Amino acid sequence: MTGSDTSPVPGRLPSGVHEAVRPGCALLRLETTASREGVLDGAWWPRSHDIGAELPELLSALIAHLGPVTRVGLDTAAWAGLPTRIVVDGRVVHVDSFPVGDDTVLITRGDRDLFSLLVVPPDATPEAARAAMAQAVRADNVSQAEQILVDTGSGHGPAA
Repeated sequence: MTGSDTSPVPGRLPSGVHEAVRPGCALLRLETTASREGVLDGAWWPRSHDIGAELPELLSALIAHLGPVTRVGLDTAAWAGLPTRIVVDGRVVHVDSFPVGDDTVLITRGDRDLFSLLVVPPDATPEAARAAMAQAVRADNVSQAEQILVDTGSGHGPAA
C-alpha cells in the first residue's frame, strides 16, 4: 500500500505509511495464500465512536480494494446505534452483531471470504495507533486484537 520498494523493518510500517496513518484510515494486508498464518488481515482507526458516520467510509475503502462486501460483523455492545444494514456504493451490506469484542470488525466478501480487522480506539495516540496497525498487518502476527492494543498502549477498543 506504499510506493516504497524498500523492505520494511519487522514490526514497523514503511516510512510512507507512517505519514498516512491517521484517524479514519485502514491498513490492509491483502494476500491470497494457501495458509493463513496471521490472525488479522488489517487494521482500522476510526475517527469517532459514531458507527453511522464511520462505517460507510470504511466499507467504501474496502469495496475499492476487495470488491463487493456482503456483510460486516461488529459487537453491538461496542457501538451505539448499530444498524442491521447499510447501503454503500449502491449495494446493501448486512450488519451482523457478533460477540467479537470491541477491538475487531469482521468483513465478508462474497459467500465465504472473511477478513478480520483490528479496531484501534479513536482516542489512541498516533504512535500507539501506528504500532498497533503495524503489528496487525504483519503476516506472522499471532496476537489477538485485544492483546495488540494492550501491548502497544492503544487502549481496549471503542467504548459505546
